[in-house]
This record gives sequence, C-alpha cells and structure tokens, in this order.
Amino acid sequence: MPARRVVTGRSQQPRKRFAEELRLLRNGRGESLRELSERLGWDASTLGKMESGANLGSPEVVEALDTHYGTPGLLLALWEVAMGDNSQFKEQYRRYMDIEAEALSLWHFGVSTVHGLLQTTAYAREVLTLGGLRGPELDQQVEARTGRRKLLEGEDAPPFRAIVSEAVLRTPLRVPQEWREQLEHLLEICERPNVTLQVLPLCAGLHGLVSTDMMFLRLPDGVTVAYAETAHRGELVEEIRAVELLLRRYDAMRDQALSPAESRKFIMRMLEEVPCEPST
Repeated sequence: MPARRVVTGRSQQPRKRFAEELRLLRNGRGESLRELSERLGWDASTLGKMESGANLGSPEVVEALDTHYGTPGLLLALWEVAMGDNSQFKEQYRRYMDIEAEALSLWHFGVSTVHGLLQTTAYAREVLTLGGLRGPELDQQVEARTGRRKLLEGEDAPPFRAIVSEAVLRTPLRVPQEWREQLEHLLEICERPNVTLQVLPLCAGLHGLVSTDMMFLRLPDGVTVAYAETAHRGELVEEIRAVELLLRRYDAMRDQALSPAESRKFIMRMLEEVPCEPST
C-alpha cells in the first residue's frame, strides 16, 4: 500500500488542528491578538489560549471568528470535532469516555466528590489542582471535564441517576461562593427530566460501595458495564458476574438513600449553611 501523501502538513489531531487554523487565519490577516480582541470584543487572553490549544473557547466566540474571517461554519465545525476528541483526556480514561458517550442510561455513586458530569468549572479546577495539574494542562483538563456536561443536555440526553454520599455535600470548596454555586448547580440540574439525584445519609452506615466511586453504563446492545474509580486510578469492569454483584450492592445502597424530593431539601439545607460573602 503506498504511503499516505501529506497534503497540507497540518496536524491531524482535532484540537491542535483547530488551534492551528486560528493562528493561520489571524496571521493571514496580519492582525495581532490585541487588534483581533478589539475588533471582536472578546478578551485577548481567551483568544490567545484558543490559539495555543489550552482552551477551545465557546461556540459564541467561534461563531464571531467565523464571521470575522469570512469562513461561515468552518471554524464552528472544527470546534465541534475538537470538543468531541477524547485525546484531550488522559489515555487511561479514553475508552471509558467512548463508552460513556454511547451509553443509553447511566447510574452513579459518589463517595467523596461530585461526579464530573455534575461539576461546576470551579469545582473541577480545585479537584484537578489537587491532582497535581498546573498551567495550560490544568486549563485543558478543566475544559475537557466541564465539556462532558453536554452529555446530559438536550432532548436525547440519557437518563442519569446519581447517588451522592452526605460526605460529598459536607466537603466544601475553599471559596464559599464557589461552593454555593456548586450546590446551586446540583439543585438546578436535578430539575432536568432525565436526571435523578439522591443523597445517601451518613446514618445509613457501612455499605457495599463504602470506599469506591461507581458508574454503571447500559450500552445499546443491552450489556451493562461498570467503572470503579478511586483517587488514583480507574478500572473498567465488564465481566458479567462482577458487574451483577456491583449492581446488587448499588441497589441495596439506593434503598437506603433519601428520595429525590428529600434529597433536594437536604441540598437546600446545605446551601443555607454556606457562609455569605461579607458585605462591602
């Protein structure tokens, strides 16, 4: 088979290609980032991060760039491909990301942190910072994580049941206002028809999933797989008997959880306990 002929010599990785096209278009116009910022009304640092690949930006700024450069829909299409590119996630999570994207329904239990699909940007940043990420890599991983939230949006979004330990709701972020926003986000998202949120009170005692975050995913072929995650590693569980055992433990724990209505009231009480910002 003849070797593949390189046509443009540009990157074949969606995220890098998007950033590369942005730089090429701007340089072709002979514009500086400051000049582009002034013409579009978007912050120069945001545009710079998009061109470096550290940040993909929002669809609004991409549409503005499409209009500015006279490339209707082109940059937005490249942005959509880049957003869906799992190479932005660490390698050990990429297969799970592929499975998550095609799942027909999902069930989760969080023992220590809010699940990534439910995290605000500030929550994701603090968690990933604790994991040792810094600088551009941190920005990229925050964006990748929060970008996953679109999975739960839209009319075709899969059903998602999340059970969170009371301990999760009693472990605040360092900045009270950011923690308030996370709790408010949980209250908002549980109003969606496809999302069911329950709280497992500490008084429920020990249970079969006491030390492990779990996600169960039902796939189009009817098979259910599980993903077990600790602070240091994740494991995809596909063996039928092992998944069935974990599901039984999940069901037993769900029976001890507060109802969705009671859980909402519980989160509201947690929200009332968050210190208010001092008046200025």
